[in-house]
Parts: sequence; structure tokens; C-alpha cells
Amino acid sequence: MKSIADLRQDYSKSSLEVANVLPDPVAQFEKWFQEALQAGVPEPNAMNLATVNEQGQPSGRIVLLKGVEAKQFLFFTNYQSHKGLLLEKNPACALTFFWPELERQVRIEGIAQRLDAQASEAYFQSRPRSSQIGAWASPQSSVIESRTILEQRVQQLEKRFDGQEVLPKPHQWGGYAVTPSMVEFWQGRPSRLHDRIVYTQIDGQWKIHRLAP
Repeated sequence: MKSIADLRQDYSKSSLEVANVLPDPVAQFEKWFQEALQAGVPEPNAMNLATVNEQGQPSGRIVLLKGVEAKQFLFFTNYQSHKGLLLEKNPACALTFFWPELERQVRIEGIAQRLDAQASEAYFQSRPRSSQIGAWASPQSSVIESRTILEQRVQQLEKRFDGQEVLPKPHQWGGYAVTPSMVEFWQGRPSRLHDRIVYTQIDGQWKIHRLAP
């Protein structure tokens, strides 16, 4: 069995220069995201969402980016889930994308705020009906005795919403928009001398710098 410490991969697919990035980090993200799509990266919208509780304990999980609108990054969840409760008390968060096929990573730091109910309901009702039922059925992050509880709730909800293809949005479910204050683009390079270009917002303007790897 190979040692974890011996796992290594050299990166050499591309490079990243300050002179070649777009002046706006969200536009640069959208450019890279389209390149990830074209490269066939599986679920390029999968991202790690990191939150912090009142004691400073970080928590991370993978969620799906569902849009980039008005220079904000959108995702949806149960507001009563662990991450939802943490964001309610501390809206500061971080998003991380990793696209190994392109040897790229994007880190985003910012503030999350709830989307309005109308926007959340519009997205909720665009989901497959089974996903809508699932959102109603799951008391996300709560302790449950067995999967049977979920299956029973699904059956009850199927009866309740029988004949309805589009369901109303549960009040505890909705979206967040993350407004970035820092965005870093990482391109793998040989010998671990990776390219790191960071955008930081200063007095309402984006400043671009290169970071040492």
C-alpha cells in the first residue's frame, strides 16, 4: 500500500499571469468556469462552503453553486440546517472550487445574505419534483433514528401533494448570495511553484496581486 506522504503530482498544464487576467474577479471566475465546462470537469459547480461558529470553530461541506448573478455567487439550502444556522449568526464564509483536470483552484471569501423569497421559490419550483419532495421531507442536519423516517415522510408528502407537479417552497428553504471581498485564482505549476493571483477589494475597487506559492 502506497504511503499517503508519497502521493505526488507535478502540474504543468498552464500558467497564470497578472497581465492576462480580467480586471473583475467574477468575470475571471466565469471565464474559468466555462473552460471547466468545456474540459468536461465533473460537477464544476461543486464547491466547499466554509462557515465559522461563535467559538471560531470552522465547518466545511460540499454544496453546489447554482448561479452567478449581480457579481454574487448563489447557492440554496435549508435555513435550519447546520450551515444555515451558522450563517444566520455569522454571514462571513468562504467558497473553494477545485478542478484537478485543469490543475486549478479558486478561493472566494465574502458575506452571505439570504435571497428574497420570490427568487428562492422560483428556483425551488424549477427543480425536479423528487427534489422538491426531498426538501420538504428532510429536517436537514437534525438527528433521526433511521432512514425509514425519511421514507415515511416522503410517502406522506406524496399523498399531500398528489397531482401537483410544482410544489410550494418550504418556509425553511431558500437561497444565499455571497458577495466576494477576496478571490484567489490558483494555477498548478511544476516544482510546487504555483501561480496565485489574488483580487482584494479596497475602497470599492479590485486590486490584483501575485502571491508567492
